[in-house]
Amino acid sequence: MVNMKKAREDLRAVYTAAISSVNPEMAIKNHVVLDGKKLILLSGGNRYKEFQLERYKRVFVVGSGKATAPMAGAIEEMLGDRISRGLITVKYGYLEDLSSIEIVEASHPIPDMNGVTGAQRIMDTIRGAGESDLVISLISGGGSALLPLPPDTISLEEKGQTTDLLLRSGATIHELNAVRKHLSLVKGGNLARAAYPATVINLMISDVVGDDMDVIASGPFVPDKSTFSSAMEILRRYDLINEIPESVLKHIEAGIDGRIEETPKEGSQIFNKVTNLIIASNIIALQAAQGEAEKRGYNSIILSSLFEGETRDVAHFHAAIAKEILASANPVERPACIISGGETTVTVRGEGLGGRNMEFAMHAAVFIEGCDHVIMASIGTDGTDGPTDAAGAVADGATIGNAAEKGLSIAEYIRNNDSYHFFKGIDDLIITGPTNTNVMDIRIILVTG
Repeated sequence: MVNMKKAREDLRAVYTAAISSVNPEMAIKNHVVLDGKKLILLSGGNRYKEFQLERYKRVFVVGSGKATAPMAGAIEEMLGDRISRGLITVKYGYLEDLSSIEIVEASHPIPDMNGVTGAQRIMDTIRGAGESDLVISLISGGGSALLPLPPDTISLEEKGQTTDLLLRSGATIHELNAVRKHLSLVKGGNLARAAYPATVINLMISDVVGDDMDVIASGPFVPDKSTFSSAMEILRRYDLINEIPESVLKHIEAGIDGRIEETPKEGSQIFNKVTNLIIASNIIALQAAQGEAEKRGYNSIILSSLFEGETRDVAHFHAAIAKEILASANPVERPACIISGGETTVTVRGEGLGGRNMEFAMHAAVFIEGCDHVIMASIGTDGTDGPTDAAGAVADGATIGNAAEKGLSIAEYIRNNDSYHFFKGIDDLIITGPTNTNVMDIRIILVTG
């Protein structure tokens, strides 16, 4: 008889280990060391760069993102009263007890005026930095929405409307941030422009596929690879030219015509004194998940940390692997644990509530119906899947039958993109609460013996 209770316990242990491995405080301590009056950056366990603190008159700490508060806590513990001023923006509730670094709470994924206020104050802070000052930037997933500062010609609501249209159209994070960078005074390297000629250490927790630095929180301290023209191309790709606010369209057209300055690019002198370093990422979480699974007796493999694409298709692919393990013991024998990461997209056609992780589990339930030995889950490492209090959901071969017994038709919930209420109805939501980290999503398949 299949022991699904134990399988669910194992599943929980595996994703908990993954999330714990990308704890922001430990990520800082694993990559930043104070040695007397020297601040040393480590990469791959080796010394990467050193900064003599006595050379700097002032140290400013700024940042934005869901994982930024515990990052700031670690920096504050390390530098103490060396910090002259600090200000970070975080998602509501993603807090830490700090003394010298101020926290502004703001909205994610749709920005609010608190975010604008925080972004303006961060901009004002680093504009006051000079050649003899050090700016430490702490950037993590969600930082783009939490650091909104549109130009005067575009309202926050208009920028939010554009973001929402792109999200609902299934745009990737790379596409979304290419547009957002060109509707912002701080993103796409613009904070580096403001901080110059100060020295900048930019520490990042990556929540983007491929760990592209200019995409993490829209790269406020990183040279921008995108342009106004590429932003326009993305809007055309999703047929949004006639949907976006007129002010947004006019702003991008002005940029293409050269009437608005482009975001700073590679080679600009403003980046000469900027050091960018990724301190946590999805693959680290996947490796920790694999280690926990193997400790529990599973034959485990990591497929990839680079999954993108439509959530339904990715769910189908993962379900096919589970079925192959049942049929032929490939690519590994049972008991098996298959792990993957990345960030998929959902083309929203309904009016329901959900996110890409719950959507994955809902489609997975269809593909593995009747498979007694299979359990699948998808979890957002930040603890929030879409605009909900859930991190993701769990599905197994009995999910559809259990739902039917409660009068829930999965086809109806799929049509309405209402994964949250579907899994809430059968008590299969994964609710972790705020994790204060964010390295995209983790998907786990267990095929029991």
